[in-house]
Amino acid sequence: MEGERRASQAPSSGLPAGGANGESPGGGAPFPGSSGSSALLQAEVLDLDEDEDDLEVFSKDASLMDMNSFSPMMPTSPLSMINQIKFEDEPDLKDLFITVDEPESHVTTIETFITYRIITKTSRGEFDSSEFEVRRRYQDFLWLKGKLEEAHPTLIIPPLPEKFIVKGMVERFNDDFIETRRKALHKFLNRIADHPTLTFNEDFKIFLTAQAWELSSHKKQGPGLLSRMGQTVRAVASSMRGVKNRPEEFMEMNNFIELFSQKINLIDKISQRIYKEEREYFDEMKEYGPIHILWSASEEDLVDTLKDVASCIDRCCKATEKRMSGLSEALLPVVHEYVLYSEMLMPILSVCFNVKGVMKRRDQIQAELDSKVEVLTYKKADTDLLPEEIGKLEDKVECANNALKADWERWKQNMQNDIKLAFTDMAEENIHYYEQCLATWESFLTSQTNLHLEEASEDKP
Repeated sequence: MEGERRASQAPSSGLPAGGANGESPGGGAPFPGSSGSSALLQAEVLDLDEDEDDLEVFSKDASLMDMNSFSPMMPTSPLSMINQIKFEDEPDLKDLFITVDEPESHVTTIETFITYRIITKTSRGEFDSSEFEVRRRYQDFLWLKGKLEEAHPTLIIPPLPEKFIVKGMVERFNDDFIETRRKALHKFLNRIADHPTLTFNEDFKIFLTAQAWELSSHKKQGPGLLSRMGQTVRAVASSMRGVKNRPEEFMEMNNFIELFSQKINLIDKISQRIYKEEREYFDEMKEYGPIHILWSASEEDLVDTLKDVASCIDRCCKATEKRMSGLSEALLPVVHEYVLYSEMLMPILSVCFNVKGVMKRRDQIQAELDSKVEVLTYKKADTDLLPEEIGKLEDKVECANNALKADWERWKQNMQNDIKLAFTDMAEENIHYYEQCLATWESFLTSQTNLHLEEASEDKP
């Protein structure tokens, strides 16, 4: 427990030369797009040259900030606001580097859990030091994600890995599970760091820099239980009323999400099946090399030939293992991350009535406006303040719409780049694998042919 509560800050004389710790996308992807018909859907997603819209800065009107938890929160310090402007003007100028590594197991009388070391290096002026080192557990990442969704309800927050099971790994504390989660948590933090708005969130800064006791104290701040319950009830009520006139562009987004979810889930299942079959093939092929070695001991005339076959099988096994590593490290995590994105974007309610999905949160803001307009239309008494409230809600809906549209384009471009890069890398890995195996067996056949020719020439008088 001592290790989990220890956090330190260490000044650093410099920063990394490049964004090695961040995971930036590249390329584009062949995925269905976002218009009404499937043909237009596909055409839109394949268009990789769309310009990204800049995120519109939200109004800092205090009246909007106090209306409910859906109000966006912008950087509060002047340095944060200046850095945000620089970030948007020069998106390739990286000034925040985050690494997640060194998982540690902690056993207490109550629970067993894993913490991860998080190293942050930055040149931003709002940070007290240029380097920070803290340890965080999975619950801390959940808290951060919740705070980001609360502060930026219509921005697309990166997904976290599942809490217990990651694609068939039942044991929570085996090495494969921990390493898979570590990589996903690393990707989660670097996605936030690369986002033009989320990167300047105050809770994100606290998560990266606060000592354990400071983070624990900060978590206890905010609305109480009854207030949170009231917000949940209002959100559910708004969702039950629904939105009367959702704009057409958001209907297209909804259609895109539904089709994308079907496609990416199918690709995820197929990829997992391919990996499983590849693993079974590899395990079986590993047995053939020793079998040929044993066989050679009982065949004096075929000793060299059988040993050469065993050597070829061994080289092919190594190539297969390398290809499997590329599949599990490059393709599967990317596909599964976008499965989680699709689940997060889907406008549905979970069984516990926690509103889920960025589209649903946008709809709640509009539903609140629709209800006020309806009251003003059908009720004449006590409506003096309604026009003012409606005006503020209209501003709020406009801010939410602009934020979601800009973030949507940014997310879609990243998705296309990430998936295209993953499949391109996998295709190149497959080509290299087959070329390597082909060269191995061609070399064996050539040597055997030459050997037979030599023997035939020696037999001639």
